[in-house]
Amino acid sequence: MNLSSATRAGRSRAVRLLTGGAASLLAVGMLAATTGSPAEAKDDDSHRSHSKQGRYVKLQLLSFNDYHGHLESTTPGTVEGTQAGGAEYLSTHLSQLRQGHKNSLTVAAGDLIGGSPFLSGLFHDEPSVESLNALGLDVSSVGNHEFDEGVTELLRMQNGGCHPDDGCYFPDEPYAGADFQWLAANVQNARGKTPLPPYWIKRVQGVKVGFIGMTLEGTDALVAQAGIKGWDFLDEVKTANKLVPKLRKQGVQTIIVLLHEGGYQTGSYDDCVGISGPIVQIAENLHPEIDAVITGHTHQPYNCSIPDPRGRPRAVTSAFSFGRIISEMNLVMNRKTGEVLRKRTTVTNHVVTQDVVPDPTETAIIAKWNAIAGPVGSRVVGTISETIARRGDRQLESGLGNLIADAQLWATQDNGAQIALMNPGGVRADLTYDSPAGSGGDVTYAETFDVQPFGNLLSTIPMTGDQIKRVLEEQCQPAGGSRAFLFLGVSDGLTYTLDRTVDASNVCTSVSVTDLALNGVPIDATTTYQVTVNNFLVDGGDNFTTFTEVDPSLRVGGGVDLDAFGDYLGTFGPVSDPGIDRVNELFPNG
Repeated sequence: MNLSSATRAGRSRAVRLLTGGAASLLAVGMLAATTGSPAEAKDDDSHRSHSKQGRYVKLQLLSFNDYHGHLESTTPGTVEGTQAGGAEYLSTHLSQLRQGHKNSLTVAAGDLIGGSPFLSGLFHDEPSVESLNALGLDVSSVGNHEFDEGVTELLRMQNGGCHPDDGCYFPDEPYAGADFQWLAANVQNARGKTPLPPYWIKRVQGVKVGFIGMTLEGTDALVAQAGIKGWDFLDEVKTANKLVPKLRKQGVQTIIVLLHEGGYQTGSYDDCVGISGPIVQIAENLHPEIDAVITGHTHQPYNCSIPDPRGRPRAVTSAFSFGRIISEMNLVMNRKTGEVLRKRTTVTNHVVTQDVVPDPTETAIIAKWNAIAGPVGSRVVGTISETIARRGDRQLESGLGNLIADAQLWATQDNGAQIALMNPGGVRADLTYDSPAGSGGDVTYAETFDVQPFGNLLSTIPMTGDQIKRVLEEQCQPAGGSRAFLFLGVSDGLTYTLDRTVDASNVCTSVSVTDLALNGVPIDATTTYQVTVNNFLVDGGDNFTTFTEVDPSLRVGGGVDLDAFGDYLGTFGPVSDPGIDRVNELFPNG
């Protein structure tokens, strides 16, 4: 989803009001789009001499993915019941794992920013990048969320500079950019240029190690179109395979792919039980000279070996999400040929437990940003009478998704809105009731921001009954996606019966929407209804392409979604869970 300057207006005003000079408007012009070129890291002097060294070179790769700005230890969640994650503990665990390893690189597989909790998201994820710099990240692929605010903003995140609308949050300490390199091999414009380098080369004791970084091909369906106009997201396998000969010509024999696409498995966090999803076909077809694949996107942990096209074993890993797991991969490379001895590759997924000494540098970064975020986030905007949750699965009807749709319908009633629909990917956290019984749970601005961090604009558009029905059928996602089904939140009064089939390979093979009604009256296929959605959906995000049939000139603005949500909680609180009975599912488990 895209966060345009218009959608950030409410948030920016709040920050400037309460932070004074710290958030003064020292705005700079938007960074001009630059063309990415291959990047090569400087070799350490200590690694230049080959004398008295053995035949093999060992390299430790520490990786994680889908960090999403989860700095604070209270936000990431658990791993099999154990509280895990948080930048302070992630950094400490990385330092401990590096001990005893002469050669160690820390790498990531995208979504380091975007969709972030309040502390980082409020400040356009500058805190996230600062924390990643401090823990020693070397290189990362881009993910779909790196494009939430568009390519130009991603370039600012890489290169530094004050935000074009909000300015410098610390005028005496302008945002310096990322110390690590983002890679975007399969993001290209009409001239075949990439906005960031396609690969990164690191010389390790004389052996050149190349990293190819990519996001999933379907990124353009996951972000609003305005920020990625002119950029195409290409096939992952074709892109990587085409780069292998180029790397080989530069003397690179050890090649690692950092890919923001993944799969699913049913075992523990260090297992590979029944691996499925897009990563399987991708891994099976990536060039055999690629030695390992480090993945993300699906927020799943796995430690797999998937044969390459020559039938040789190849490590394929993912480290869950939010900094809760670190994947440790140890490679052994032939010093003379640069080739990896794959049979000696070892991989272990480690839980980032919170029973270690927190890194004081990360603690200071969190405190620095909390000092200006606290007054904004602590403001109470409304109340709830119970926990209202997402159910943890975008393929299921969600009480919180329905509640947000109710809020958006209410906020756009002056537009004549009759129906509101909410995409499940835009609901990022639960609303948790944590106040004394009977008093109603206070909901702060920070909590609503955690639920809806993208600041999308609402639009009310005219749609026929037939178009509404087709949108609901599009919840059945195309084959090859990371999820088979995406359950839209629906506003009060809209009801229907859903019959769907999801096969064993997690592909939605059929969908049927019947008994579609509004306030008990059957929806007529040819009648026009006024429907409210956010700008992500109205642009056809998440493959809901029927929305794009509506002429953009017919859109009636409805304000910022976060404002609508907070105002609704404040007006009608204490608000209760609206439930999950608006859709009659014949086979809810697929």
